Amino acid sequence: MKSRHNLLGLSAFYHDSAACLVQNGRITAAAQEERFTRIKHDAGFPANAVRYCLEAGGIAPGDLTLVVFYEKPFLKFERLLETYLNCAPRGLVSFLKSMPVWMKQKLWIKDLIARRLGYRGKILFTEHHEAHAASAFYPSPFEEAAVLTMDGVGEWATSSLGVGRGGSLKLLKELRFPHSLGLLYSAFTYYTGFKVNSGEYKVMGLAPYGEPAFKKLILDHLIDLKEDGSFRLNMRYFNYLAGLTMTNQRFHRLFGGPPRRPESKITQRDMDLARSVQEVTEEVMLRMARYVRKLTGMRNLCLAGGVALNCVGNGRIQREKIFDKVWVQPASGDAGGALGAALIAWHKYLDQPRTPDPEDSMRGSFLGPDYTDGAIEAFLKKQGAVYRRLDAGALCETAAEALAAGRVIGWFQGRMEFGPRALGARSILGDPRNPRMQELLNLKIKFREGFRPFAPSVLEERSGDYFELDQASPYMLLVAPVRKALRRAMTDEESSRFGIGKLNAVRSTLPAVTHVDYSARVQTVSARTNPLFYAMIKKFDERCGCGAVVNTSFNVRGEPLVCRPAEAYACFMRTRMDHLALGPFWLDKTDQPSFTENGDWRKKFTRFG
Repeated sequence: MKSRHNLLGLSAFYHDSAACLVQNGRITAAAQEERFTRIKHDAGFPANAVRYCLEAGGIAPGDLTLVVFYEKPFLKFERLLETYLNCAPRGLVSFLKSMPVWMKQKLWIKDLIARRLGYRGKILFTEHHEAHAASAFYPSPFEEAAVLTMDGVGEWATSSLGVGRGGSLKLLKELRFPHSLGLLYSAFTYYTGFKVNSGEYKVMGLAPYGEPAFKKLILDHLIDLKEDGSFRLNMRYFNYLAGLTMTNQRFHRLFGGPPRRPESKITQRDMDLARSVQEVTEEVMLRMARYVRKLTGMRNLCLAGGVALNCVGNGRIQREKIFDKVWVQPASGDAGGALGAALIAWHKYLDQPRTPDPEDSMRGSFLGPDYTDGAIEAFLKKQGAVYRRLDAGALCETAAEALAAGRVIGWFQGRMEFGPRALGARSILGDPRNPRMQELLNLKIKFREGFRPFAPSVLEERSGDYFELDQASPYMLLVAPVRKALRRAMTDEESSRFGIGKLNAVRSTLPAVTHVDYSARVQTVSARTNPLFYAMIKKFDERCGCGAVVNTSFNVRGEPLVCRPAEAYACFMRTRMDHLALGPFWLDKTDQPSFTENGDWRKKFTRFG
């Protein structure tokens, strides 16, 4: 009988902790810890995610062949010590703050893992960017491909490039700390008043409202960019080497003032800063992509690392046709490192062959928990909820009818997504033709900044009808222009607007998903990976002649994506959503009993989650 190998990958202790189970080369389960603890970007040991993965695989810790951690703590510690010594005596406060955590926890990860899991087997450690590269190449649909990883920093590497062939993966070159594209972007995230490691996508969304007024300043003073995409940052302007902030007074003087206070008014200067760093980032990404194409001769590209979540930059690489196809790991950030670590163990440590899946082997990234109809109904009864049970056809028809009537739906179906994007399992849906839908979703349901754009989920075969996109984009990680035939020309008055004033103009026949620069962050939906979501959009298309819906994550500002029925129901009741499709159960807000929220609602509901 063929032996069964169970490989557990872990990422933890920086941000977005996660666990992933790979069984005989197949990705069985993966999830971020934040979804269980409800602490956004939770960095703690992923105990709940591990428990879920083991349950999904039907195994106990003693059944694990290997446990693999996504980076090498001693190598990372070496970088920290060397950095502090080089900066001494500057950085003493940062040193004193970080060292106790390292001495008590981060240097003893092997012991911690063994103790927390009750596991006595072998524990391996990969390098951080090797884990990113493995998460990019091994699940991809390509037999061979170039690989590019970009993030803040792992141990020493901040970007790497390499090549994958079959089960082989080799990194060829790397950029090293402190010269980091991710940290450059994070510096501007901090400077424009957003939170580092979570607010970078806000900077990306804000960029089209601005002008690249500071681009030349960045290129002249902050970054020495070479033709091959390599670069050096001028560290005289940054404080992250040994300080507690990203930027320093010299940076602030260069750009005309102190950082924006969080939650204060966003000015035109902030928008121009966002546009400027976004354009510089895209230029670096393009140069790196061209260089790795020249170096490897590969026709396809795989991307991972936190910078690979910059879907505007990804879209530029795709549209420039540097490669025939681009595939981006849906959990490109640190969470995906858990997946990459497990796959490295399978293909490199255990020397197992690889047969690429023509779709990819992420299975739509639906790798998280799901809940039985019986469990959902028991929960709804306990809450006193009013609901109807519908078969799949009736559910899709009812949802399509509600969307056509301008209503907003919470859509909770099947296994939760792995990665930051809602892909049709934990989603909030609306009609993209409705010019007020963006405002409604931002202010009355998501409770977030009004400038933030929303994404379309479009039937895969109809994506070309709406967007200038000639490949699948199943994970919402490619931005593409809306087709010119669907665009609406701006009036003279609308064209004269600047900044946030650009927001409310109707720009296309799909105004709710068309950003101010006529772009959209596209998810193509396939019947193969998400048949129910596909069927619902198909019904909407048949009813309205529109093969796309607005799709945003099922959560409110400051909270992770909902995981359990309890969180979905609470989010539905606390916002101005009209309907909730919770598995096969259809809920209308107007039918529900009054809902009084109190501080312990999570405790009240999660007993049944």
